[in-house]
Amino acid sequence: MEGGSPDRVSLGSRAKRSSASSGGRSRAASSSVRKEFVRKFVDCEILTANLEDWLCNTDFDVPFTLKELQDFDYALEAASFQQLIRMPNALHASTSEAVEAAAYLAIEDFLHASSKGLWERFWGQDGPMPFSVACLHSSSSKFYPAEKAIASGKLGGLCATALMLKNSQQSRGKWDQILLLSLLKPNLGSLSMEGDRRSALSILGEALFFALHVLLWRSLSRSTTVLHDPTCVFVLLVDSQYGGVLKLEGDVYRLNYDKNNVYESAAEWIKTHSKISVSPVDRIWNKLGNANWGDIGALQVLLATFHCMVQFYGMPKHSFEELATDHHSRLQNRRTERQLVDTRMNGNGMFRFQQRSVSPEIVEVEEESGKVESEEALRLEVGSVLWLEDSDWQKGYQINEVLSDGELPIYNVTPVEERGREFFLYAGSSPRHLELAHEDMNIWYHVQRQTKILNLMKQRGLSSRHLPQLVASGRLIHSGTCEKPSSSGNCSHPRCGTPILVTAPSGISVMNMVRNSIFTPDEALRCCHDCLSALSIASAAGIRHGNITPENVIHVSSGTRRPYYVLIGWGHAVLEDRDRPSMNLMFSSSYALLEGKLCSASDAESLIYLLYFCSGGAFPELDSVEGALHWRESSWSGRLIQQMLGDISAVLKAFADYVDSLCGTPYTIDYEIWLRRLKKIITSDEYGKEIDESGPQSHIIEQLLKVSLHVLSYGLDIFQKLRLAAYGSNYRIA
Repeated sequence: MEGGSPDRVSLGSRAKRSSASSGGRSRAASSSVRKEFVRKFVDCEILTANLEDWLCNTDFDVPFTLKELQDFDYALEAASFQQLIRMPNALHASTSEAVEAAAYLAIEDFLHASSKGLWERFWGQDGPMPFSVACLHSSSSKFYPAEKAIASGKLGGLCATALMLKNSQQSRGKWDQILLLSLLKPNLGSLSMEGDRRSALSILGEALFFALHVLLWRSLSRSTTVLHDPTCVFVLLVDSQYGGVLKLEGDVYRLNYDKNNVYESAAEWIKTHSKISVSPVDRIWNKLGNANWGDIGALQVLLATFHCMVQFYGMPKHSFEELATDHHSRLQNRRTERQLVDTRMNGNGMFRFQQRSVSPEIVEVEEESGKVESEEALRLEVGSVLWLEDSDWQKGYQINEVLSDGELPIYNVTPVEERGREFFLYAGSSPRHLELAHEDMNIWYHVQRQTKILNLMKQRGLSSRHLPQLVASGRLIHSGTCEKPSSSGNCSHPRCGTPILVTAPSGISVMNMVRNSIFTPDEALRCCHDCLSALSIASAAGIRHGNITPENVIHVSSGTRRPYYVLIGWGHAVLEDRDRPSMNLMFSSSYALLEGKLCSASDAESLIYLLYFCSGGAFPELDSVEGALHWRESSWSGRLIQQMLGDISAVLKAFADYVDSLCGTPYTIDYEIWLRRLKKIITSDEYGKEIDESGPQSHIIEQLLKVSLHVLSYGLDIFQKLRLAAYGSNYRIA
C-alpha cells in the first residue's frame, strides 16, 4: 500500500500473485466426506509446513487501497467508537497471565465497540446489535466470553477471538456464525520476512488455517442465514499495539477432500484455488491502550469488519460513499467557523479569506451563515423567462408549470419564439453552490450527467419517440453584466455557470396518472411496451437507465393521435462497470441493492416493480436495504407480483416470470419477442374497441356509406360533363 507510515511492515514478500483459479468447479464432495475432512483438519503447524516454501516466494496484494481507506475515514467522521477496556502496554511471550487476560478482554471490547459503531453508523438500527463476541478454546473448539474463560481457568487454551452472529436458539456459538476472527500474536509489530521469517510464516500459516476452517464450516452449515459472499473470510492479526488484516477468498467446493492427505489437499487448494490479501501491519493502540480509530491500522480493521457485516446483512442503509459526501458540509461549517465564507477559488486553487478590519481589542463577532442568501438562489416561477446561452446563440424559454415529482424539479416551458411548442427544462445548481449543500451537488450532477447521456444518444444515432430528445443545453444567462474571466469560467454572480438542459417531448408523469386514477390496465400494457422499446434501443448502444420510477416515465398525448410513453430521467444511466445506479428501495433491482451495480435484467426488473405499484400492488414500509431485499424475495417466491400483473394480462404475468428467471444472471433480455407479444395484444384490443364503439349495425352502415359516396361521385361526374357540353370550356364548377 502506498503512503504508509515508516513503522509499517509487511508479512509477505517477492512477486505478487493472485491464485484464484478460473477453472470450472470440480465435483462437490458429500457432506459426510467434508465433515470427516474437517474433523481431521486440526493442526495448523502441519499446514504451515506444507505452505512454507510457497509462502516464502509469494507476495500478496493488499485487501484495501489507500483511496478506499480515505473514503471510509470520511464516512466515519460522525461515528462513535469507544473502547472501555484498555489494551495493556506490552505483551510478550513471557508476560504474566494477568496481562494476557487483560489483552483478551481488551480485544473483545475492541471488536464489540467496532461492530456497534459500524452498525449504528451504516445500518442506523434502533434495536439491539445482532452480533456478539466470544473467545475460541483450542482443545474443545467451543466459544466462551473471555471473562468466563478466565474465571474458569481456561485462559491458557484460548487461541482466537470471534465476532459472531447472535443466535437465540443456540446458547453456544457455532463456526458457521463467525463473521471474522482475531488472533493475538505477541511481537507482531517487530516481525518481517527479512527478520524473523519463521515467526512470520507461523503467523500466516495459523491465520490461513483458521480462515479455511471458517469456510469449510460455512459449506456444511444448515443455517437459514443467507450469506451474500460465503467464499470470503477476514482474519485480524493483533498484538498489544499493532494489527493487520488477512483476507482469504475461494470456493471450497473445488478442494480435493482427500481424508488420507488432509493437509496436502488443503495446502494445494490454498496455492491454486484461493486468493490471499495481506495488509501491512500498523499501529492500532497507543501507549495508554486507547485505539487510534482514525489511523490506518484501526481503519483497515474497521473496514474488514464492515465487509464482514455486509456478508451477513447485505448492503447497509447508508453506503460509505454516500456518507463520505457529508464531509463537504462539515468542511463548509469549519470554513464558516474560520471565517472562510467566500468559497470561490483563486488561480492557485486556495480559498480566499474574508476581508475584515483588524482591531487590537477582543470584540464579539456575530455568527454568520456560510450559506448563500435565499434571494440569491435560483428561483424559477411560473411566467418567468430563462435565457440560455450556447456557443453561438441565445434562446429564451418561458416557465409554464413547475413539476417536482422526481428527485429534482422539472419545468414545463415554451420557447419565446415558438409559442405553440412545449418542452421540459432542467436547471442545475450553480458551481458556486456545490460545496454548500449535498442536494445542490446532486442537482448539478444530474443535469450534467443527463446532458452527457442525451448527447451520447444523439451521437450514436439513437432515435425513438420513446426516448427523450435533446433540444438545447448550455448555461443560464443571468441579469447584469457577466464578468467571467474566460469563456469557460464563472463570475461572482450566484447564478453564473448554472447548467440548463431542454428536452422533448413534455407530458404528465405516470405518478400523476396513478394519483388521478387514470392509469388503467390498458395503459399498463402500453407503458410496458413503450418502456421496453426505449430500453431495447438504449441497451443495444451499451446504455442502461438505472433509475426507472413512476416519476421518470411520462405520458405524451399532445400533438399525436395515439398517446405514448417516454422514459426520461437518464441522469443515473450506467455506461460502464464503475458507474453506480440510483438506489431506490421500492424500484431498484435486487442486484442493484446487493451489489451497487446493474445486471442485464435490472432495468426490466425495475419496470416490473413500477407496473406492480401503478396497478395497485401493495408495498410495505421499506426503511432499509435488508427489508427491501426480504420483500422482493418473499413477493417473487410467493408469486404476488406475477398474480397482480396476471390480473391485467397473461402476457405481463409471463414477462414477470421471464424477468425473474434472469435476475442476477449475465443473460441478456430478449426485448424483441416481448415487444411483438405486447404489440399484438395492444393492437387486437384497440381494434376490438373500435368495432364495439360503432354498435351492432356497424358493418351495414359502413357499406351503405361506401355506396352513397360512389353514387354521389358518379352523379357529380355526369353533371359536370353535361354542363361542359352545354356551356363550353368557359364554365367552371366552383
